[in-house]
Amino acid sequence: MVAYFVQRVVELVGDMGYPGIFALMTIESSFIPFPSEVVIIPAGYQVHLGNMSFIGVLLSGVGGSLAGALINYYLSLCFGRRFILKYGKYFFLPQHKFQRLENAFLQHGAFATFVGRLIFGVRQWISVPAGLARMRLLPFVVLTSLGAGIWVIILALLGYLLGVSQESHHYAKVIGYWLLGVVCIISLAYFYWKAPKGGKSSVVENQDGKESAA
Repeated sequence: MVAYFVQRVVELVGDMGYPGIFALMTIESSFIPFPSEVVIIPAGYQVHLGNMSFIGVLLSGVGGSLAGALINYYLSLCFGRRFILKYGKYFFLPQHKFQRLENAFLQHGAFATFVGRLIFGVRQWISVPAGLARMRLLPFVVLTSLGAGIWVIILALLGYLLGVSQESHHYAKVIGYWLLGVVCIISLAYFYWKAPKGGKSSVVENQDGKESAA
């Protein structure tokens, strides 16, 4: 049964071509997520067979991921934000708390958007806080495409080198966990670098002519 399903997926990707990869990755990256391995690994195998080009798979995969991310972004921007501002107080998220969260995301949103595309279970949803926080569209598009491109390249190479097999899906999970570890290390370094550095307290003179620490 598993072998039959795998064969059908390979045939489906081959029959639908680049538009099929784009459409399936759009769905995968939007509000109906399913594993991108199901799409890109067979596409990489089609490259190995000579039926597709690696650049074509990369562009259609990244394009679909970006399209799905933009769907989530605009849904959150147009409807989610309005809902939270109106009803958030009933869910322990009044407007002043939401604005603090929004400011925090805007401060670190570029970093979160990029690394979020590399994490299992997060890559589909990182567009939601970006839309809620009204992140600027150009950085969102660029960083989403970069993050999605790394993942698409990894999966396409697995399909090209190992074919559509349990082994390729196993390595996809292993690499996903390695990426999670790398993201954790990078995140720690990022927030350490961004954290305000403690220094000597500045000394000011008050109105009585006495020195005091500011």
